[in-house]
Amino acid sequence: MADMIDNVRSAVQDRAELPGMSLMEHLDELRKRLIRAILYLLVGFAIAYIFHDRLVAFIQKPLVDIGLTMTMTHPTDALNLIIKTSVVAGAILSSPFIIYQIWLFISPGMYAHEKKYVWPFMSATVGLFVGGAWFGYRYVLPGAINVLVMGFGKNFTHMITIEDYTGFFLAVILGLGICFELPILLFFLSLFGIVDAGFLVRHIRYAILIIFLITAVICPLPDPVSMCIFASPMLVLYLLGVAVAYFVHPSRRKAKELKAS
Repeated sequence: MADMIDNVRSAVQDRAELPGMSLMEHLDELRKRLIRAILYLLVGFAIAYIFHDRLVAFIQKPLVDIGLTMTMTHPTDALNLIIKTSVVAGAILSSPFIIYQIWLFISPGMYAHEKKYVWPFMSATVGLFVGGAWFGYRYVLPGAINVLVMGFGKNFTHMITIEDYTGFFLAVILGLGICFELPILLFFLSLFGIVDAGFLVRHIRYAILIIFLITAVICPLPDPVSMCIFASPMLVLYLLGVAVAYFVHPSRRKAKELKAS
C-alpha cells in the first residue's frame, strides 16, 4: 500500500510539471466536449430508433428460442422498451466518438509519448466492451434463461414481463461489457505510474477474490461451476492487464531510454 501511495504522489508531481490550464479554460473545454458527446449520442439514438424492430427481435431472441415471448403488463411497456433499447444501442453505437471526446479532454494533462495510445485505447475499449457483450449474449444469457426458466421454472406458468426481462438482459450484457474493460483500467493505472506489473502480480490473490465477488453479484446462475465459467474470462483479462502494465509503466520506458543512451 505504501508503494502505491508513493507511486500516486510521484505521478501527481510529474503531472504538475505539464503546462497547466486555468479553471475557466477547463470548464470551457468540458462544456465543449459534453455538448459534442450529447450530439453524438442523439445521432446514435436516432439511428438505433430507425431499426428498433430489429433491436427488439434481437433482445427477445433468447426467449423465442425456448418458445416464449415477453408479456406486456402496462400499455406503455412496448414504448418504454423501444426507447430504452434505442438509447442503449445508440450509446453503444456512438461510444467510439464519445470516448474520443473524453480522450481529447484528458489529453492536455498527458505527455506526448502517452498521447500515441489514443487509437489503441479507443479500439481496445470498444472491442473489449463488444466482446464482453457478445460473450454474455451468446453464452451466458441463453444458458441462464434455459436453466432458470426451463430448469428451475419447469413446473410453473411462465409470464416474463417486458420490464423484468429487459432489466435482466441489460444487467448481463452491460455488466459483462463493463467487466471486460478491466485491462483498460489497468492500462491507465500503469500509464500514470500508480501501479506496475509487479504490484499486480503480488496482489493477484486479492484480484481473484474481487473478481469472484463481482461474479457472485452479476452471475445469473447460482451454481459454482457457472460462476467459475463466468469469472474465467475476467481472470484472463486481468493477466492481460498485467502484461499491458509491464509494457506501459513509466519505469520501463525510462529504462529503455537509458539503455538507448
